[in-house]
Parts: sequence; structure tokens; C-alpha cells
Amino acid sequence: MARKNPFANLRDVGPTPETSPTLAYAMKGASRSLLNSIDEISARADKLIEGETVVDLDPDLVDGSFVQDRLEADGREFDELLVAIRERGQDSPILVRPHPTKNARYMVVFGHRRLEAARLLGRKVRAVVKAMNDRDHVVAQGQENSARANLSFIERASFAARLTQLRYDADNATVMAALGVDRATLSKMLSVASLPEDVLRAIGAAKGIGRDRWYELKLILEKSSIYERAAQIIAEEGFWAMPSDNRFNLLFSRLKAAKTRSRAQAGPKLQVWSPTDGSVSASMKSESKRFTLDIKAKGSEAAAFGNYLSENLSRLYLQFKQESLPGKNGE
Repeated sequence: MARKNPFANLRDVGPTPETSPTLAYAMKGASRSLLNSIDEISARADKLIEGETVVDLDPDLVDGSFVQDRLEADGREFDELLVAIRERGQDSPILVRPHPTKNARYMVVFGHRRLEAARLLGRKVRAVVKAMNDRDHVVAQGQENSARANLSFIERASFAARLTQLRYDADNATVMAALGVDRATLSKMLSVASLPEDVLRAIGAAKGIGRDRWYELKLILEKSSIYERAAQIIAEEGFWAMPSDNRFNLLFSRLKAAKTRSRAQAGPKLQVWSPTDGSVSASMKSESKRFTLDIKAKGSEAAAFGNYLSENLSRLYLQFKQESLPGKNGE
């Protein structure tokens, strides 16, 4: 009896003989009507292993996915998973494919943490083995992670960037299908994922940090002097020992303050002058090619003093030029 094709319910239109069902969805359905809810993505991920034969595999025969979707391991979450599998066993199988380049080996599509838990516990890993190409692989991996893996925004953005580099299609339909996002959201994700690699590695997954704050950090780091400051902060003792969210918050707050100081230093310099009798006051603003003088007084002193300066500008300027010549004032 033929085995049920788990991709049959994933497509909007029938695939051509040379196109796999998942790819048909990614290329056609996703470009017209993108996945728009976590529940829908979760249901599609379930279809991948529903009704399939589950086998027990030696974890040492299974390699990781060819595209990484996590920036770092979450020790607390993994420990909870390890305890659960030790006490109850593995509730749901992982999905693997025959390794595309190594005989008698497999590659994980999704379920990396369950595989690692089985390896540490010295147990077989329960798995569904399904032949699929690279495009089907990344769509399945992305949908499963969007539904269950609790990936942070920056992990999903980095995953999206890695997929776009594989250039499966000209309009990124495969990437949008894998992540369940529209074109505008994908564009913002790719923008944030273009942050310097050393900054991304230093911060890590930062599960509590959303898109807007990541995007603001990207804007702050566009100035080279601010990036140099970021490198100094990352290298400070104790930075890497903090939780990921704290690393983001520390870097963000200090870089934002540095940018504010930089703007203040680059802005116009304001000076204030007043004679001892306080009859008038003058504020002077100096910019690169402009000098502004503003005179104020309670009575008519301001206008009178201003007129005096105006009438004597030629003499004052000549005096300035003479005093500025080389050899003057002992030079």
C-alpha cells in the first residue's frame, strides 16, 4: 500500500511532475496568500509527519541541518526538555531526510534539540525519514520553528538571511513560505540581519527583544565611530557572562547615549556674554561656516549696542585681520 504523501495538504494547486508539492506551494501559493498565523503554520508542520512511519535511529548517524536557525543554545529550555524526555520519553518524532551527500547517514530537518537530548541520554531518537530536496527542507524547517521552537526575532531574521543567500528563487517566495511572513516583514528582517556579525554573536538570541528595538540598534550602528564604541563594550570584562537580553540592553543603552553625546558635540557651540553691570546680554552660536550674535537688554541698550557694532564692523574686522597676521602677539 502506498504511503500517504504528507505534502498533499500543503499545496494550493497541483504540482507539475518535475516540481515537489512543497516547492509548488512556496513558489505559487506563498506568493499569493502567505501564511498569516502561528496556528496555520503549526498545522502545516504537523502534516509533514502525520500518518508517517516512525523509526528509531542511532543519534550518531544523524547530522544537523545544512542551514542554522539558532544563534545560541538556551540552557534552561534544553534542560527542561532533557528532563521531560528522560521521565516520559520522546513525545513527538523528529523529521530527518537521507543525507544528500553521505551514504547511510541522515540530516535533521527539524528536531535538533530532541536529537541532542537522545544523544546525551544514550537513547535512540524517534524519527520520520522522508526524502526531500533542499527547498522542501528549509520550508519545513522554517514552518516547524515558527510554530514551536520559540525562536527570537533576531534568530528568525538571521535564518531568513541565510535562506536568501541560497537564492532558491528571484522573489524570495520560498523564504516567505518558510517563515510565514509577507514581503514587507521579510525586508525588515533582512535589514536587521545585516548588522555586523560580531555584534550579532555577542548579543545572542535575545528572546525578549523585538523587531523595533533591533531596528533602532541597526540605525545607531550605521555610524562608524559608534560601531567602534560597540566593539569596545563587547570586549569589556563581564559582558559575555550576562544573559542575552541584558547584553542587548546594555549595548543598546550605552550606544544610544554615545550617539546623543556625539550629536551634542557636533552641534553648534553656544556662548553667553554679559558686562559687569548686566545692562545687556549677548548669546553667540558658532557653527562651521556661520557665527550668530543675539543681543538682548531690558531697555534700549540692545539696539544702541547693536548699532555701534554695525557702524564699527569695518574697523573691527581690520583690527581682527591685523592681529591675526603671523608675527603678531609674539608669534
